[in-house]
Amino acid sequence: MANNASNIVNKVWAFCNTLRDDGVGYGDYLEQLTYLLFLKMADEYTKPPYSRTMPIPSEYAWDTLTNKSGAELETHYNILLRELGKDKGILGQIFTKSQNKIQDPAKLYKLIALINAEQWLLMGVKDKGDIYEGLLEKNAEDTKSGAGQYFTPRALIKAMVECLQPEASKTIADPACGTGGFFLAAYDWLTENRDLDQDEKKFLKYSTFYGNEIVAGTRRLALMNLFLHNIGDIDADSAISPNDSLIADTGVKYDYVLANPPFGKKSSMTFTNEEGEQEKEDLTYNRQDFWVTTSNKQLNFVQHIKSMLKSTGKAAVVLPDNVLFEGGVGETVRKKLLETADLHTILRLPTGIFYANGVKANVLFWDAKPASKTPWTKEIWVYDYRTNVHHTLKKNPLKLEDLQDFVSLYQMENRAKRKETYHSETNPDGKWRKFTYEEIIARDKTSLDISWIKDSSLADLDNLPDPDVLANDILENLEAGIENFRSIIMQLK
Repeated sequence: MANNASNIVNKVWAFCNTLRDDGVGYGDYLEQLTYLLFLKMADEYTKPPYSRTMPIPSEYAWDTLTNKSGAELETHYNILLRELGKDKGILGQIFTKSQNKIQDPAKLYKLIALINAEQWLLMGVKDKGDIYEGLLEKNAEDTKSGAGQYFTPRALIKAMVECLQPEASKTIADPACGTGGFFLAAYDWLTENRDLDQDEKKFLKYSTFYGNEIVAGTRRLALMNLFLHNIGDIDADSAISPNDSLIADTGVKYDYVLANPPFGKKSSMTFTNEEGEQEKEDLTYNRQDFWVTTSNKQLNFVQHIKSMLKSTGKAAVVLPDNVLFEGGVGETVRKKLLETADLHTILRLPTGIFYANGVKANVLFWDAKPASKTPWTKEIWVYDYRTNVHHTLKKNPLKLEDLQDFVSLYQMENRAKRKETYHSETNPDGKWRKFTYEEIIARDKTSLDISWIKDSSLADLDNLPDPDVLANDILENLEAGIENFRSIIMQLK
């Protein structure tokens, strides 16, 4: 079976490259593949041994595509996409705003034949999922499309899940879920590390995961990704809402939040002014449960995630450096988080691991707590996996084993057993160091942007990194600077 899946992957890739010659990018190809895979699997469910009734009208069922060719196929496919997008359930969410991007009917016919040749439901969940995840990663590499902003490195996601070690029959949410990477990693971890009974398996499939994704195309990919990984069902309610999660507190609380909110500091909306010119306006969220009102997107996500958690909940969130050091409202948010939650761990991430350039990010781990008169955060443990660490997407991508040292030092089972690897005299370059609450609040602006390891590239000119690493670092710093200037210009306007 594994061999067969590998052959299918090769066929799928080969055909994708054929379509690229016609100007069909990975994103467009993924969308068409999603529509057709969904219809084929729905068709398989209607046959023995499943014999289920599916929500797809007979005039748009899979066999209406396999018995047509040429212009007739193209016309029918266009009508099918438009009509299925009107459905109210998960079917409508998969097909919402769908369009045929394959202009050559002969190639559309060939793709349908390729999908029709396989029994997808007989294929292992992992095999189906691996095919789709591989396509999603390829799509993220296509930087011109901007798809990379919805794709978090899978090694990082797995390390975050390993640190949290979610329990069975608990809810897991992601308010900006992209293509669903956190959900899949949590699902895999639970199935591999927990001995689940029937009720727990049912809860995992239908009631564990809840997300938001406002971009229709990305939400479609997420829904299909979950479905291929056996999460949810064709005729079940959608686990992913199209609503902007920051608009309001829904009142629903979750056990875990795993998230990588979108990059870019400002929330904004575009409108046309009286002169007919397009203008951008900062978008702020006036919410009673927020500590501050700001247009800074990440600070809003920090506040929102704090509100989403049960009083026993846990969060692991990827956030850019500005959240750690920005003054004003940034300082207020940090102080409030330290007081009302136990912010116990920060993982400083290296550059060169995200598809978006110029990103310096961290993972913040915190436990929600009930109301208290004294601050819940007593100490913060910082792991510096940035200083003197060089990754590039092509030559030296981030791997799970790169973060294994951090995962083992994290000590999820008993954080009281943590031991520093840093020592001022014997090991000043130790990556794992503890800071007390008093030390943190004494810092300028309560900054959590903490580093202590000497940058060896500045001290040792004989052992400089490779030229491509240096060039990438320079490029990332320039791009980060340009992004900051861009936001200043927008404010001046």
